Amino acid sequence: MNLALIHDRLQIKTFWEKKIDTECRDVENEEQRRKRSALKKLRGEWLVRLENRNKHLKNLNENLVVKVKQPEQS
Repeated sequence: MNLALIHDRLQIKTFWEKKIDTECRDVENEEQRRKRSALKKLRGEWLVRLENRNKHLKNLNENLVVKVKQPEQS
């Protein structure tokens, strides 16, 4: 093989290995950033708030229906 071809292949291989390493590091950094993010915790807190709000509104509605039906039965 020609020495220039071997050098070119080595250079191309090195180039792509660096690209792959950089991409892997970027993916790992992004995963770590997401794990540190408070977004998941905030979503959970908002889900709890919404569930409590819905339960409260449902109870209010049921109590209102019961109060409306009571005078009708008298």
